[in-house]
Amino acid sequence: MTTFKLDFKVRDYECDIQGIVNNGVYQNYLEHARHEFLLERGVNFAELAAQGVNLVVLRAELDYKWPLKSGDEFYVDVVVEQSSRVKFDFVQNIYRKSDDKLCLSARITGTSLNERGRPFVPDAVAALFSKTNTSI
Repeated sequence: MTTFKLDFKVRDYECDIQGIVNNGVYQNYLEHARHEFLLERGVNFAELAAQGVNLVVLRAELDYKWPLKSGDEFYVDVVVEQSSRVKFDFVQNIYRKSDDKLCLSARITGTSLNERGRPFVPDAVAALFSKTNTSI
């Protein structure tokens, strides 16, 4: 299974009064990594929306393991799996680069909605499931 990785660095303003990354900021990291993953594989989130196809999050499961601090360099990995006929899961992890310490694990369940608001999986997204099972 091929894993996509995207590098980041914690910025000061992403931290809370405790000096660690605010819990809500992790979702921004995860979302940006998903969008970059899709773009790299030829799925343009904005183009789909212009065609009346909207990729939406149905559920977000986040397990916080270890806090990131200002200046920490880290990466987010992404793998996508089909979880039902009309749903897919992005399995993502955040690791601190200095020691590969797992900081967060997540499963983001999504679907695609057509112009009538009905769930379906467009061909561009369905192609991801077969691509994740082979090397790119």
